[in-house]
Amino acid sequence: MKPITLPVSSSGLLLLGAILAASPTQAQNSARPNLEGIWTNASLTSLNRPEGVNALVVSPEEARVIAAATPIAGIEGGLDETDAVNDTPSASADDFGVRAYNNFWVDPGSNLALVKGEFRTSYVVDPVSGRVPRREDPQYDFERKNFGSRYATGVGDARGPEAIPLAERCLLGFGNKAGPGMMGALYNNTYQFVQTPDYVVILVEMAHDARIIPVFDSRDEALANRRPVALEQWFGDSVGWYENQELVIETTNINPIQMGQSSVPITRAGRITERFSRYSESEIFYKFTVEDSNIYLQPWTAELSFYATGDGLYEYACHEGNYAMPGILAGARRLEAEAAARVGN
Repeated sequence: MKPITLPVSSSGLLLLGAILAASPTQAQNSARPNLEGIWTNASLTSLNRPEGVNALVVSPEEARVIAAATPIAGIEGGLDETDAVNDTPSASADDFGVRAYNNFWVDPGSNLALVKGEFRTSYVVDPVSGRVPRREDPQYDFERKNFGSRYATGVGDARGPEAIPLAERCLLGFGNKAGPGMMGALYNNTYQFVQTPDYVVILVEMAHDARIIPVFDSRDEALANRRPVALEQWFGDSVGWYENQELVIETTNINPIQMGQSSVPITRAGRITERFSRYSESEIFYKFTVEDSNIYLQPWTAELSFYATGDGLYEYACHEGNYAMPGILAGARRLEAEAAARVGN
């Protein structure tokens, strides 16, 4: 559930100070957009276009109709509206796992994504179908896991701590919040962008994930400064440069464990290219292109926008990894012991 949030003011300053202290001496051209500030990408639009919706761009009235019918957290009928009608199921109900939230805990936005003045029905813009062109026979070089079933049923692998999903262990946020391929989710859709002459930092509200991206004078120089392949970092090996009033970030070699739980996976052979530009004083236009023939039939592109927010960035006090995981593991050991006892009898 959404954590209790407390205002903080020192995290960004400490992070910025560390970056400045370690900053290399590359100079940047003057064509860089100013992306600094606190932004949100909250919306009810998803990566893929809903079934039965054909157009990418819809009118404001059509957008309201689609938004009203959009399931929150994939739940048809919506969450408990605190309207004296209890939509939350009983503990024994089949849908208890997917209805663990009520509306108090979620903040996904109330409208479809507004991108350059247009209401969008999907983040995916290419292919025109608005759907990720996955191969039917993907050639993964990492293990894919379906955590949707775990979320819905509460039944999952609990052999040990490493079997618990990254978000449940409070290691990374869920919903591809930090990307690469940064998208909105149920809550904590706030970001802080910090630019120095040599780095860009994207601090994500959820799980206080931070992407620290070195920026170079050109694409060639950036690609010449790749990190060792053996590192396999969270969020991958990202390098950036400025061109045509855009910040361009190219990422490869994302940790395979993260990719096994990502909605935008790539293998070691793939790459994700992100582009950020200022569309207006209050809007950052963001697009990313995913290329990996091991998983997808073709390169594909998604677009969304970040909007300036007057709200601050709050601490994400994730504690599930401290409290929930011991209970999950203890419960699994208890079930194993009971099963062994039945076999013994």
